[in-house]
Amino acid sequence: MKKILLSILIISMIACKQSKKAEIEDTQPVKVETKIYPEAISKVFKAHGGLEVWDDMKSLSFIMPKPDGNEITSVNLKSRKSHIEMPHHAIGFDGKTVWLLKKDTLAYKGNPKFYYNLMFYFYAMPFVLADNGIHYENAKSLEFDGKQYPGIKVSYEIGVGESSDDEYIIYYDPETYKMAWLGYTITYFSKEKSKDFHYIKYSEWQQVNGLLLPKTLQWYQVVDGKITEKRNVVQFTNVMVSKAKMDDVIFLKPEKAEIIEK
Repeated sequence: MKKILLSILIISMIACKQSKKAEIEDTQPVKVETKIYPEAISKVFKAHGGLEVWDDMKSLSFIMPKPDGNEITSVNLKSRKSHIEMPHHAIGFDGKTVWLLKKDTLAYKGNPKFYYNLMFYFYAMPFVLADNGIHYENAKSLEFDGKQYPGIKVSYEIGVGESSDDEYIIYYDPETYKMAWLGYTITYFSKEKSKDFHYIKYSEWQQVNGLLLPKTLQWYQVVDGKITEKRNVVQFTNVMVSKAKMDDVIFLKPEKAEIIEK
């Protein structure tokens, strides 16, 4: 009988030790593999404040002044949930679906599913080019006004994002490594790769909470593959980037909003 009790006691002690060991292991920090980026894009990230600072941020918002009123964009940087408030409409992404709310009888001219993260993506350059599923390669330099800007071409693995066939080329100042231009293709509508690049000049920047973010974006005309004249300028005001998470309620579909399927 004593032997049986002793055996039970030993088994209980071993089980207890294993349980405590498991608890300790669960509380230990998990080692996450750090992604290694090419030297050039790493220097671009650093010139804009660094990925460590960007990765600490959970929320981003900005205002784009427009002729008929302000367009206010709010984004959860981790889930990429978004909300765009406009004078006559609101567009949101709740993490699964895109929705459109009409505030009056004015029809929305555009595709909400295409637009809901478009300006965020352009604005959050170069940091969104650190996302998973991205491949980098050197690209031919861009020459503009007698200056050469080295290029980094970005492509995506199949299934990444709404349009994984999209391609981007980030051009940077060779002296400061600040982003200077962005070349990009649009494949959302055709669902096919394109060789027609559009170009945005990143001409002005602003310091916000340790990060260098755009103040203005300038779209340029392209003729026979060459950049010609400026055609549009977009300004960004009241920029906020924060370590605090936004309340998810702002991304939820309002009762009267419609779900956008395509």
